[in-house]
Amino acid sequence: MTIPTPHTTAPLEVVDAKSLSAPDPSAPKGGEGRSPGKLAWRRFKRDRTGMISAYVVIAFFVVSLCAPLIAKLYGKDPYTTYGQNDTSLLDDFGSPVLPNGGISSDFWFGVEPGLGRDVFTFLLYAMRNSLLIAAATTLLVTAIGIAVGITAGYLGGKTDYLVGRVIDILLAFPSTLFFIAFWPVMISILVSPEENTPVWLTVVSLISVMTAFGWASIARLLRGEVLALREREFIEAAKVTGASPARIIFKELLPNLWTPILIQATLALPAYVTAEAGLAFLGVGLTSPTPDWGVMIQRGSDVYQSDITFMLFPGVTMVIFVIAFNLLGDSVRDALDPKTKR
Repeated sequence: MTIPTPHTTAPLEVVDAKSLSAPDPSAPKGGEGRSPGKLAWRRFKRDRTGMISAYVVIAFFVVSLCAPLIAKLYGKDPYTTYGQNDTSLLDDFGSPVLPNGGISSDFWFGVEPGLGRDVFTFLLYAMRNSLLIAAATTLLVTAIGIAVGITAGYLGGKTDYLVGRVIDILLAFPSTLFFIAFWPVMISILVSPEENTPVWLTVVSLISVMTAFGWASIARLLRGEVLALREREFIEAAKVTGASPARIIFKELLPNLWTPILIQATLALPAYVTAEAGLAFLGVGLTSPTPDWGVMIQRGSDVYQSDITFMLFPGVTMVIFVIAFNLLGDSVRDALDPKTKR
């Protein structure tokens, strides 16, 4: 097209139709990188602390899941009392003969004082059991918290009031003390005094109690978020168009709640790891000979004066995992919500 002027005219340019349809190489393709998820992922990848923490956490889970395979390749298991079978491993007082807890080419992390179990495989299975319990509890707590929080916030009225009072009671209740007091009573009812408590019953009890008292915090958070979102224009528009409550919850509310849900889940899992280890340390969770972080630390506290090595490995690994997961949670929060970054 030419634009006439009093003095000159410009020649008509012939534009190839293909050039009009060809995308600009420098422009984002298809809006790539503009979605909230991709932006959050880019921010997270630039966070060196978050990436290192993610690698550490993934390594812990991979090693824990592969514990039976690693133990098979290693040639030992966490239940055999090698010190009782081989008198050269322990002295007359039950302490490892070799220095540093009996560390050698045969026993990479040494042997347990007293019984002489292999510390390396015991630690692998301890990590496996502790992370399994904590991960299962986190998933259940998150699922129940989402269901209760969104339901209470969306329905409001008497439902919201009743759920709010239940949440207040659970948050004020000392769950650890309750488990310590309730555990012997429940075991005496379910298991006869002549029988040993099954491991599965202990695991189910731990997960059940921690779940029963753990969902309240995330439910309260999501309830407040939903109370703010349900008055927004897009929710009112969905109601006007005749959308069902289920569609509003799953298509409108839930996509706007994934950020607090993910943040709460990443911060909850290390808390359940330490809670489970604390109960085992107090003797009301998993007990020996079942491998567990808390069991190892409890046993190590009995012998640390003569051999601190047995307590060193579970203590250091648990501290590394908890710190890494907490740093990962902070990085996820900063990536999903940059306004919270300090």
